Amino acid sequence: MSTRCPRCGSTYGDEARFCANDGSRLIPVNPLPGPPKRPFEPKPRAPAVEPLTGKLLDNRYRVERKAGEGGMSLVYMAIDTATGDKVAIKALSPALSADTNAMARLRREADLGKKLAHPNVCHILSLGQTPDGQAYVVMPFLEGTLLCDRTAELGQIPLGDTVRLVSEMAAGLLVAHSLGIIHRDLKPENVMLCANGDGSERAVVMDFGLAKQHRVGSEMEKLTATGVVLGTPEFMSPEQLRGKALDARTDIYSLALMAFEMLTGKLPFSGRTKQDTMIARLKGDPATLQQIRPDLHFPPGVDRVLAKGMARDRDERFRTAPDFATALTAAVSDAPVSSSSWLNRILGK
Repeated sequence: MSTRCPRCGSTYGDEARFCANDGSRLIPVNPLPGPPKRPFEPKPRAPAVEPLTGKLLDNRYRVERKAGEGGMSLVYMAIDTATGDKVAIKALSPALSADTNAMARLRREADLGKKLAHPNVCHILSLGQTPDGQAYVVMPFLEGTLLCDRTAELGQIPLGDTVRLVSEMAAGLLVAHSLGIIHRDLKPENVMLCANGDGSERAVVMDFGLAKQHRVGSEMEKLTATGVVLGTPEFMSPEQLRGKALDARTDIYSLALMAFEMLTGKLPFSGRTKQDTMIARLKGDPATLQQIRPDLHFPPGVDRVLAKGMARDRDERFRTAPDFATALTAAVSDAPVSSSSWLNRILGK
């Protein structure tokens, strides 16, 4: 029996459980005869939301320009007239402005984000609403380079720099995990490399919009109910792909996947389609660093640490994100590490 995605209409074989496009739980295609079904029709577009550029929000935040756009939100750069600082205004995108679940998820992001003040986490400053009902959150405006762009630019990130970035991300995740908050969508696109005052860079984990507190009430459960899998398929843990209950170890799995990609420029699971790579994570073992990049040399302990971080059985993974970072640091402690940072490489120094 074949299956199909109730959202986008894509069809799959009977072994598939989740859509590779949007993560929705697949439903059986009824083979029994009957009246023809109506063809799939996209939902009508939600009413357009007036752009925020040029507006003064909460009598404090002067919106200067649109800075970016994601699947659920529009991001603007604004000036906090009380302090003169740049801030980011994240507002629900026009296409989803009438979606009550998306609005509730944005409010939940604000509630969680206020608790996450840490140098390696982009925290929430405040939550507001425009006169026409558009919800938004205010965050520090981060300037820098996305981790995905840096990896693509260099082809791979040097071992020593990777270890430092993993340690910084792990520190930020520890704060979230200690509050019972799971990121659920940890990926290079959600990590910004920001400049410090001394010219160095630090990793900042962003976008806890899919985050979920480990202990939740009935209302929050409705937002992450069985049938919708939130996250990015390429970096989902096996238990997340299966729609199982999650804990902090799902973020550790994603962090290990990110570390592998930083070191090699590629992911350790391959397939002809996204569906194939998802199945590979459910049934197969990750490739080794040397298999992906035979031109590079890594201490053997690094592969062991990454394999433990990406164990299919979460009970076999590291207990905390800093445990993973500490083990990775120890694995490379005897390895020669280039003194040149990625900044020097870009500048040709």
